[in-house]
Amino acid sequence: MLEKIIDLDKSLFVFLNNLGSEPFDPIWKLITNQLNWIPFFLLVAYILYKKVTPKQFLITLVFIALMITFSDQVTNLVKNSVERLRPCNDLEIKDQIRIVKESLTFSYFSGHAANSTAAMMFIFLILRKYYKYTFLLFLYPLIFAYSRIYLGLHFPLDILTGYLFGSLVGILFYKLYVKFIQTFLKVTTHE
Repeated sequence: MLEKIIDLDKSLFVFLNNLGSEPFDPIWKLITNQLNWIPFFLLVAYILYKKVTPKQFLITLVFIALMITFSDQVTNLVKNSVERLRPCNDLEIKDQIRIVKESLTFSYFSGHAANSTAAMMFIFLILRKYYKYTFLLFLYPLIFAYSRIYLGLHFPLDILTGYLFGSLVGILFYKLYVKFIQTFLKVTTHE
């Protein structure tokens, strides 16, 4: 059963990865670099800052930092335990794919997908009561994580697992955040 899932995962990866073409490679390399998303992060931080008190904003930033640290460490623990080769290093499919970027670390599961989804889930849960289109925040992890398939760095299952794990971490840290705010700041929040 597991072998069949892995085979399907590899087949889907080969298909999705081969949708790319050389003229678009530089764009996807830009997309995959977290530093290039700084304007987006600053915009989201500004929107958040306008909707919560300054004290809550600082607490929010601390929770996001703790959450991403937690998510990243668990992801690395799983990667180093599972030791799944990245597509770019998988000899079974290496000749069938476009390798735009290489990495020697392990693949399962995607830290890019987990961390970006955790952050957006957490921020979504805070901002959803203020903005009708807050769900658009999830475009960031979708595009960001897809870049990992495009570049030849992650299988679809790596990405999906990262999304699932990131969503759960985002929800968990949001619950802890709400409890903290209600307990220490005596602020009522609507869940």
